[in-house]
Amino acid sequence: MLLSKVLGVIVIARNGDRYNYYQDPYTYAASNTETTALGEVESHGLGAQIRSTYFDSKSPSYIEGIRSDLVDNNEVKVRVKAGVEGTVVFDSAIALLQGLFPPSTNNKIVLANETTVVAPLGGYQYVPVETVEPGNDRSLESWTDCPAFEKHIKKFYASDDFKKKSQEAQPFFKAAKDYVFGRPTTLENAWNLYDFINSELIHNRTYAHRLPPTLIEQARHWANYHESGVFSDPEINAVGNIAGRTILHTILSSLERISFNGDPLQFMLIQTTYQPFISLFSQTGIAKERPEYAGIPDYSSALAIELRRGSPPDVRDFVRLRFKNGTSGFWEDVHAFGHRADIPLTEFIYRAENAAITSNQQWKQICSSRGVLSTFADNTGVLNYFASESAFTFAYAFVGLLALYTVLKVIKKSRAEARRVRLEGAEVSEVVINYGSVAAPNPVSPSSASRSSWYLSGQPGHMPQNSTTYYGEAALDSERALIAKYYPEQPRWIL
Repeated sequence: MLLSKVLGVIVIARNGDRYNYYQDPYTYAASNTETTALGEVESHGLGAQIRSTYFDSKSPSYIEGIRSDLVDNNEVKVRVKAGVEGTVVFDSAIALLQGLFPPSTNNKIVLANETTVVAPLGGYQYVPVETVEPGNDRSLESWTDCPAFEKHIKKFYASDDFKKKSQEAQPFFKAAKDYVFGRPTTLENAWNLYDFINSELIHNRTYAHRLPPTLIEQARHWANYHESGVFSDPEINAVGNIAGRTILHTILSSLERISFNGDPLQFMLIQTTYQPFISLFSQTGIAKERPEYAGIPDYSSALAIELRRGSPPDVRDFVRLRFKNGTSGFWEDVHAFGHRADIPLTEFIYRAENAAITSNQQWKQICSSRGVLSTFADNTGVLNYFASESAFTFAYAFVGLLALYTVLKVIKKSRAEARRVRLEGAEVSEVVINYGSVAAPNPVSPSSASRSSWYLSGQPGHMPQNSTTYYGEAALDSERALIAKYYPEQPRWIL
């Protein structure tokens, strides 16, 4: 594919040098840190190299048709990770863009009065930057606050291989103990040990003069083993590769945009930290073919994903991956999914799209401590997930219907009460009327006969409790007359 032309490029860049900072070995929650002048120079140099490779019309990898003198914001998009190491990553992105789009006197405007105004700082170019906050978008920092990923870390620490490596690393831990100033010398803490030693070696002259030979190389070795085990997984869609899975969606969608002739996008910069590099190299099989890339990339490393169009007779679109480890190396081709050359775009998308996490909602489901989506690590996991989701949906629907039924019953009862005719006065009259019996009541004991009634005996309708008298028609008429006289306002209701 040597004669292919470059349609567009996605560059994933790591931040430049910074001061030491701490990451929790179990959750990867981190402390604050700051960038250094060295880090800004490294990122600026990376930007200049990207410019000479892809924005110079004389370069064999020149992006066809892209504007090179001034930035065209329709052709260029920049996304910057704003979570852990956020300020360092942002500073690195700005420095990289300064090298990629240096000040130009062409960045000017001619006013109506024929005055020419050049942008500040000799024509400085202001490139819009999209910061990606983990609270709103998990595509660039998906490994923090993720219970399923924390479970993956604990499983890695409990593995037989990790325990074996921990024993092998004991000589290094003993040698490094006097140079890490009280930090835990364990394999779980390997990354923090390396980052501290490396930072002090770069910034502290006294420390650099006293550090024994090969100690930094040993620290790097064990940190590489640690981070590779944490941020990779044998299965492309397993939770260990979550750093790569979330960034894959941005990669695939950007490739589709670049390949579409109606979309002006030609260059995408993703400024991030080291974690996605490890996951992506694991997912695409690059780490298997090139074990030296299985660990932590150097500061200001970059992975370029080129979209190329082949020459006749094969005019398909192809993907070429090129990696540059730090500022001292050169761009080197790396091959994805076992290919020995460029991979067709359609195949690249087909192999990668099922592993991509496309939304915050999907990320939440995968990271859920319930483990509903943990079975995504194998091909049957999708079925288990939907079965679980169906059960939850049925339960929620049942509860909802039960609640709706109860509400409807209450409403129906309330409406019935409202339609009921209510008369003035008490619902039940306290007057007891004996209209005559077909048989005499049971004999009443003398004690009960002398007991007074709960109502006034002089009221109409009152009958002594021990009465066994039969009432005839005349007595009944007399009783009715007394009642009508006592309740003149509602004689019909009583009768």
